[in-house]
Amino acid sequence: MNKSEIEIRKDVAEALKMGAPVVALESTIIAHGMPYPQNVETALAVEEIVRQAGAIPATIAILNGKMKVGLTRDEIEFIATDKNIYKASDRDIPFILAKKLSVATTVSASLAIASAVEIKVFVTGGIGGVGPDGYKTLDISSDLIALADYPCITVCAGAKAFMDIPATLEYLETNRVGVVGYKTDTFPLFYTRGSHYKIDWSVDSAEEAAAIFHAKLTHQHAGGLLVGVPLADEDALSYEETKRAIDIALEQIKAKGITGKEVTPFILGSIKKETGGKSLTANIALIKNNARVGGAIAAALSKKMVKKHLI
Repeated sequence: MNKSEIEIRKDVAEALKMGAPVVALESTIIAHGMPYPQNVETALAVEEIVRQAGAIPATIAILNGKMKVGLTRDEIEFIATDKNIYKASDRDIPFILAKKLSVATTVSASLAIASAVEIKVFVTGGIGGVGPDGYKTLDISSDLIALADYPCITVCAGAKAFMDIPATLEYLETNRVGVVGYKTDTFPLFYTRGSHYKIDWSVDSAEEAAAIFHAKLTHQHAGGLLVGVPLADEDALSYEETKRAIDIALEQIKAKGITGKEVTPFILGSIKKETGGKSLTANIALIKNNARVGGAIAAALSKKMVKKHLI
């Protein structure tokens, strides 16, 4: 990817030049993850949380065929309200640029653009994974491939809970993506606090997570690092309530024949309805929590990289 073709907001560019901490943020959560005005309010709150943690926020999108790292308030409003904004993965980037379209970037597209400008920490809500029938359909999110391809820490609340979690973790292991739990030894399930899916590694601080990724960079170990951050108990939905809502959504998908990129937005909408809006509250809480952790990790990593002159 040609870095010179990417428009970087002034404060983000200055931070990157100085080796100061920067946190990349995706825009699909703004366009498709929440209704208006909660999407704008949350996006702005998340950016402020990153700043309070000592890092510079850089929300990523493609607008009028221009890759942007760091959006203005007006650009966030545009993504949140324009009905023609759709989500794009890294596969779609050449088409979007050639046709000069405006899109919200998914995890994979955001990672591709963030890595091109050498941002090392990316925060999202939840990643995609292997679909419920992935062993039959080969429905595997490009998020997982991007995690293996791009040298970046991805901070998330786990995979979307309706994914095949064992298969998702297996896919990540096969592709040599390190998975670490933040103050947990189980893989978070998006709306819920934890799960019974054990993971091999955990950390108790942002400094520990930064040290692991710093070791990857120092020894030129390819790929990224996935940090799973569980929701606080008071914000999380119960596993039983989440599973019931997901089961209903999956039945509706099969009945309506919904496929492809329409699956995730439909399921999220269905879960919101079945939980009486509690899933939206949890979604807002988890992205804010992830931003707090991601900002702290970025600040800790920046200190290590400056000391070792790795920037």
